[in-house]
Amino acid sequence: MNSSQSPQSSQQRLAHLLSRAYGNHATVECIPQELEPVSADAAYLVQHAFLQHRQARIGGWKIGAKSAQGPIQGAPLPAERIYPATTLIERSAYPVLGIELEIMFCFDIDFQPGAAPMPEPEVMRHIGSMAASIEIVSSRLAGWPEVPKLSQLADLQNHGALVSGEFIAYDAAFPFLKPEAHLTLNGKDIFKGSAGNPAGDPRRLLGWLVNHCNTRGITLPAGTVVTTGSYTGIHFPDEPGLVIGQVAGLPPIHFELA
Repeated sequence: MNSSQSPQSSQQRLAHLLSRAYGNHATVECIPQELEPVSADAAYLVQHAFLQHRQARIGGWKIGAKSAQGPIQGAPLPAERIYPATTLIERSAYPVLGIELEIMFCFDIDFQPGAAPMPEPEVMRHIGSMAASIEIVSSRLAGWPEVPKLSQLADLQNHGALVSGEFIAYDAAFPFLKPEAHLTLNGKDIFKGSAGNPAGDPRRLLGWLVNHCNTRGITLPAGTVVTTGSYTGIHFPDEPGLVIGQVAGLPPIHFELA
């Protein structure tokens, strides 16, 4: 980086590259080394600049962790790619396409930015509803997943789209650690059995999100969808067809992959 190039301009330039690739259903072949994020905070700034370049409203969030005690990361999701169940997903819109069956939540109040961190028990009191979801995992980075982790975080944490199931009232007694799950493509099993989220109980991620938004001056409106990581691992479909996901105790979810 030369002396005339500020970190902010680097973030804006990377966001422009990623958002242009997103709009063109393409990948960035090579990110100049000077544009690679140097920290998670820098990657989060790129995420929001990415959405600004797209003139995209935040319609939801994805959050996750690699282990039950591991650090948490997240990304805002463009509202334009949050779809209802029964939708048609065009494979050609994604340079790479994987699917993950997840559980998502909505809060029942607006969380407004404030001076003090929000205690986790207060966050938990305001989980209003939950549903199954299927995330379309994708990337704007050529060579993914063998690319720098902070660049993946900047690239909306490898988010392509989200298919939202039908919400039901939140049930604190739901077996979040080991629910039964079933994911199929054209009637063929992708996953069936007792499932687990690498983050452990995904509700532990929600307090992080509220405070992540708080420190960045972002309002988290009631009803915003928050998806919390895969219970089935990632699967890369090798054919078009009907995808059906079921987490026992939640309404099933399905969409057509064309």
